[in-house]
Amino acid sequence: MTKIAIVSDSTSDLTEEIIKEYDIKVLPLRVIYKDGEYKDRVNITPEEIYARFDEEVPTTSLPSPQDTVNLFDQLKEEGYTHIIVTTISSGLSGTMNMIRNVVHNYENMIFELIDSKSLTMGAGFAVLEGAKELQKTTDFEKTVAKMKEVLKRTEVYYVVKTLEYLKRGGRIGKVEGTIGELLNIKPVISINEEGIYYTYKKVRGRSRSIDQLLEIIKEKAKHKMLNIAVAHGNAFEEAQDLLKRIKELTNINETFFTQLSPVMVVHTGPGLLGVVISEVI
Repeated sequence: MTKIAIVSDSTSDLTEEIIKEYDIKVLPLRVIYKDGEYKDRVNITPEEIYARFDEEVPTTSLPSPQDTVNLFDQLKEEGYTHIIVTTISSGLSGTMNMIRNVVHNYENMIFELIDSKSLTMGAGFAVLEGAKELQKTTDFEKTVAKMKEVLKRTEVYYVVKTLEYLKRGGRIGKVEGTIGELLNIKPVISINEEGIYYTYKKVRGRSRSIDQLLEIIKEKAKHKMLNIAVAHGNAFEEAQDLLKRIKELTNINETFFTQLSPVMVVHTGPGLLGVVISEVI
C-alpha cells in the first residue's frame, strides 16, 4: 500500500499550525556558535539570534546527514513508501545535494527531490499546496505536479536594513549595493531562475522600499488571484502594517504571516521585510 510523506527543511517558514495540520516532516538546518550547535527552530529561536548579534554572529550549516538518515529511517519504519522532499534553493545551500547523497541508501522507497530554487514561503507555498493535494487525492504524481506548478508561479521579494549580513555569509549573489548603501539605496531583492539573489529594483530609503513591495503586489494582482505571505526578521510592526495594506487590495485570496527561521536570520540580519506572491491555481 502506498504511503506518502512530504518533507521540508526548516527554512520554508511554515507555521507550526500548518506543519501539524498537514503532518509535514521538517528537517532542521543548523546554527553554529563557538560554544555549540543548535537545530533551526528546534532549540533556538530567531529572538535568541538577534539578542546575541552584538557578541557573536554565528555561522550556519545544512541539516546533518545523521538527522536526515534518522528521519528517513523513521519514515521507513512507519511504512512510508514515497517521500517528496522540497528544500531551500541549491544556489543558497548545500541541503539538496546532501539529501541526494543520502537517498541512495533507500532502494525500496521512492523519492522525489524538488529544488525550490527559492526560500521561506517561496518554498513553503509549494509544500502547503502539495500537502493539501495529498490530503485530497492521496496521489503521488498529482502531488508532485502540483508542487512544481506552484513553484513556477511563486515569487519572492524582500528588503533588508543592511546588506552586511548577506555579504558576510557569502549569500550576496548578484545584488549590488556597497556604494549604494552610502546613498541610502535599499534594493528590492528577488531570486532568479538559478535560485540566486539579484537586485530587482533600487529604491532610496526604507519606507519607499517597503512601498515598492506593495506596488509589486498591486501590479501582479491586476489580472490574477494571489496568495500572499509576509515574512519578517525582527520587523514585526512594519510587517503587520504591510499585511494590513495588502489585505485591502483586490484579488487577494489568502494571506499568511511568518517570521524567518533562525538560519535565515543569520544571513539577513535584523530588519528584513519580504513578500511571497503565489498565483492561485
